[in-house]
Amino acid sequence: MAKDKKASKKEVPINILTGCDATEQMLVKARQDGVETAFDRAAAMKACPIGADSACCKHCAMGPCRLNSKDPYGKVGVCGATIDTIMARNFGRNVAAGTASHTDHGMAMLALFREVVEGHNKHYSIRDPLKLERVAKSLDIEIDDKTTQEVAVALCDELEKTYTQVEGEIPLIKLAPEATLENWRKHGVVPRGAMREVMELMNRTHEGVDQHYDNLVTQCSRCALADGWGGSMVATIISDILFGTPVPTAVEVNMGVLKKDQVNIIVHGHEPNLFESMIASVNEPGLIQAAKDAGAEGLNLVGMCCSGAEMMVRHGVPHAGNFMSVDTVLVTGAVDAFTVDIQCISQGLAKVANCYDTPMFTTNPRCHIEEATHIEFEESDPQACTDDIVIKAISRFKNRTKPIEIPPIVNTGVHGFSQEYIGYMLGGSFRGSYVPLNENIINGRIRGVAGVVGCNNARVKQDWVHVELVKELIKNDVLVLQTGCSQIALAKAGLTSPEAAVLAGPGLAEVCETVGMPPVLGIGACVDNSRILLAATEMVKTGGLGNSIADLPAAGAAPEWMSEKAIAIGQYFVASGVYTIFGVTFPIIEETKFHKLLFGGLEERGFGKWGFTPDPYEMANMMITHIDKKRKELGIDKARERVLTDMADRRAIDAA
Repeated sequence: MAKDKKASKKEVPINILTGCDATEQMLVKARQDGVETAFDRAAAMKACPIGADSACCKHCAMGPCRLNSKDPYGKVGVCGATIDTIMARNFGRNVAAGTASHTDHGMAMLALFREVVEGHNKHYSIRDPLKLERVAKSLDIEIDDKTTQEVAVALCDELEKTYTQVEGEIPLIKLAPEATLENWRKHGVVPRGAMREVMELMNRTHEGVDQHYDNLVTQCSRCALADGWGGSMVATIISDILFGTPVPTAVEVNMGVLKKDQVNIIVHGHEPNLFESMIASVNEPGLIQAAKDAGAEGLNLVGMCCSGAEMMVRHGVPHAGNFMSVDTVLVTGAVDAFTVDIQCISQGLAKVANCYDTPMFTTNPRCHIEEATHIEFEESDPQACTDDIVIKAISRFKNRTKPIEIPPIVNTGVHGFSQEYIGYMLGGSFRGSYVPLNENIINGRIRGVAGVVGCNNARVKQDWVHVELVKELIKNDVLVLQTGCSQIALAKAGLTSPEAAVLAGPGLAEVCETVGMPPVLGIGACVDNSRILLAATEMVKTGGLGNSIADLPAAGAAPEWMSEKAIAIGQYFVASGVYTIFGVTFPIIEETKFHKLLFGGLEERGFGKWGFTPDPYEMANMMITHIDKKRKELGIDKARERVLTDMADRRAIDAA
C-alpha cells in the first residue's frame, strides 16, 4: 500500500508525532514499508477551520451555511440562525451521539444481565454478589430474605428504567449528593430516561425547533447526565456484578507484551462481553494444544484501548497501547488476530492489517468494516465466535510470512482502583472510608483531586499532553484519577507505579508512601468515568469538603480528546459541578454568548464550567488555580508554593 508522492511530501519528523517510544519505532518501520497510518493522514489533511470553530450549519438543505468566526455576529444562516444557535445545535448533537454510544453500551450490558439472572444464559454468572446487594440497597430495593436471583431481577427491573422511562427521574440519580441533586431539579436537568433525552435533544437541534442557545444547553446537560448517571454508570455497575469489581493488580503495558513465539490475539473496543469470552477461549486446553502443535509456545491475549483497559483493571490482562498506537501495533507483524467490537475502531485499520497479512475480525452487528471479516458474537453461544477467532489466529501464526519486529518495551504499573477499593485502601478492609482522603485534603497534604481522562488525537503529539499535565499536577500535590487512553499514556510513562511517588509533591508523596499507592490511580475504561462521579460523591458525603460536587477542590481534563463521547463526558462532569478543561481544540468561538455560558455562566448557576487550552502547563495552572479557589471557599486554604515548569525548563523539554 505505497503512498503517493504528494502524500510523502507532507511527512513530518516522527519524533514530533508521538511521545510513545514503541509507536515511534513502528512509525519508522511503517514508512520504510510504505504503509500509511492515521498520523500520515492527519499531516496530509488539515482540519476544516470553519468546522473547528463550529461556525458551519448543515442541518437543512438550505445550507450548509458558513459564518465567519472573526465576525460571528456579522451574518446569520439562511433560516436566521445566529452563531450561538448554530454552535449550540452542533454541540448538542455531539452530546446526543456520545450519550447514545454509552447508553447503547449500558443497554447491551443490562440485556445480558437479564438473560443471566432469569436463567437463560449459563455462559456468564454473577461474580460479585456483594456489589449486587450494595447497589440494590442504595436504590431502596429490599434484600432481606431474598435470594441473589430475586435481588438481581429486582435490580434489573429498576435499572431498566434508565432507558425506557419517559417521566420521573432515572434511578441512579439518587446516588448524587443531595445539594447537587437539588440544583439539578432547580434548573430542570434531571434526566427522565436516556432514550427520551437523546431523542428530545436530536429533535431540538433540528431546523426550526429550539433556537435559544441557553435552552439548548439545558437539554445538553439533561442528556449528558443521562449518560454519566445513567448509561455509563449502569454499564460499569453491571460489568462489576457479572465479571468482578476491580482491585489493584500489577499489569504490563506497551508493545513489548507481544511475543514472537506465541500466537498473539488482540481485542480492541469497549464492551467486556467479547473479551471475557476470549479469556475463556485462550484458556481452553484443546486450543492451547493446537497452538503448540502449530509451533507456538502458547496463546497470548492482549488488550488495546478501552476494552483492554477494562480487562487490565479487572483481570490483569496485558495491554499493548492506546488509541494512536492501534495502527502501529499491526506494523509489528506479530499480531495473529485483531478483534474488535464497537467504538474508536478506525476504518483505516483494515488496510494496515491487510498489509501485514493480519486477519481483522469485526464481531458486533453495530460495527461492520469493509475489508474486515465479520464473525458475529452471540452472548447465547459466545465461544462459537471467540474459539473460531483463536483457531484462525493459530493458522496465521503457522503461516506467518512477514518479518516480525516487536519493540522491546514493557512498563509495569498498578491498576484497578475502583471507588470501592479507594475506601478500602485508605480506611481498611473492615472499615473502608474516605475519611483519610478528606482529612489529607483538609490538612493540605493533598491539595485536591483531578480526573485526567480521554482519548489520543492525531493532531497533537501522542501522550505528551497527558503526561506533562499529570507530572505538573502530582508535583503540586494533586492526586490524579485516570481512565481510558489517558491511563495507558501514564502507564507507559511509568507514573502508575508506587515508585512514581518520588515525582509527587511532599504532601502527596507522604500519603502515597504511607499507603503504598501510586500518585496516579488507574480506574478503567472511558465508560468507567462514572466511578469518578461516585468517588466525588463519597468525598462529599464523608464530610468536610462542602455539600455538593461543585464545592470540592477538584477539576477534570481531557487533554487529547477526539470523540463525541468525550463531549458528552465533559458535559456530564460540568453539569455535575466539575471544572473541566479540554485540550487540542474546542468547537466554539470565544466571546460569543454561547461561549460565555459554557465557560462561566453555568458555574454561576451551581454547575461546573468548561475550560480550554492545548498547553499542558497552562492546563495544570488552570486546574490548580481552581482547586485553590475551592480550598479558599471551604476555608482550608494554606500558603503553599506552587511548582510549575518555568520557561527555561519548557525550552529544555522542547529541545529534547
